[in-house]
Amino acid sequence: MSGLSVRALLAATLLALMVPAPCGAGARLTVDPNTPPWDAVAKVQTNTGTRCTGALIAPAVVLTAAHCLYNRPTRALLQPVSLHVLLGYQRSTYRWHRLVARVTVGSGFMGSEARPQRADWARLELAEPIPDTVSSLPISTEAPAPGTPLVLAGYNQDRSQLLVADTDCHVISAARSPDGGAFFTHDCAATHGTSGAPVLARQAGRWVVVGINIAAGRNANLALAASEAGP
Repeated sequence: MSGLSVRALLAATLLALMVPAPCGAGARLTVDPNTPPWDAVAKVQTNTGTRCTGALIAPAVVLTAAHCLYNRPTRALLQPVSLHVLLGYQRSTYRWHRLVARVTVGSGFMGSEARPQRADWARLELAEPIPDTVSSLPISTEAPAPGTPLVLAGYNQDRSQLLVADTDCHVISAARSPDGGAFFTHDCAATHGTSGAPVLARQAGRWVVVGINIAAGRNANLALAASEAGP
């Protein structure tokens, strides 16, 4: 796909973000945050009141979107002390609460940029690991192809007290940004609050993270390929 068509794809997605209606909101179902693979989906809260979603990819590491950590009033990333990670969250209760000891974001991430960025990922290193009763989710080494069946679960803005998922959606289009970043659009249902959520697919009989949801629009959502999220 050419650089021009990539820019057109990403620009179209950004235009879709200007429309408040979520993509396919009626397709979402409530899921149990204490059963696999949903128990590895985390609610990421900040002391500034913003909320996103993330995925446990190691006992003490949660993957989310970098823009979730950007504080617009200060034009800077939030410090680890401002972040809270909750697993098994449902109706103000949770199974695990962890503070964040360290944050690593994609090299060159610019929070003030209103465009999709290859660097829009963040790894949150937890102050204490999650017990091994929760299985972390592996990361795919490559972007999914168009037509790949997907699942997306997150703490959507309109139902923030429940973990909801679209379990019947697919990759629409794949593209690379001018800097070589791998993105894809998909038709999974989501709203604001699902930023940072893991886009899951089945590979060799197990769930893997193939993308990080970074934008929600009326007709499609945009994900950064999880393979972009560092080593």
